[in-house]
Amino acid sequence: MRLLFVCVGNTCRSQMAEALAKDLGHKAMSAGTNPGGNVAEKSLEVLGELGIDASAQYPKSVDSIDATGFDRIISMGCGVECPILPIDEDWGLDDPYGMGIEVYRKTRDRIIGRLAGLS
Repeated sequence: MRLLFVCVGNTCRSQMAEALAKDLGHKAMSAGTNPGGNVAEKSLEVLGELGIDASAQYPKSVDSIDATGFDRIISMGCGVECPILPIDEDWGLDDPYGMGIEVYRKTRDRIIGRLAGLS
């Protein structure tokens, strides 16, 4: 399945979703409406706990993404509205940015559960 994960900063949730989806064998990308400078260290850390190296990932702008060809375009829960992207669903995940590592782990685990529910 080809998946695009969208949020505002593209530094936490959407980056974790991209890495986790790829680990499950999906073709995945992520982007943000206002991308930050780097992937959050705690996102990389909680992915690393599962043996997933996402250190090569980086925040991208939705403006740089060709939205054609994706099976699903998923908002991470930040109320992203983007006229150039047809959002298929919103996962309603709270942003862990600036929170403790346990919040990142909870977010990661919720993403894993959501990915398991895709068909």
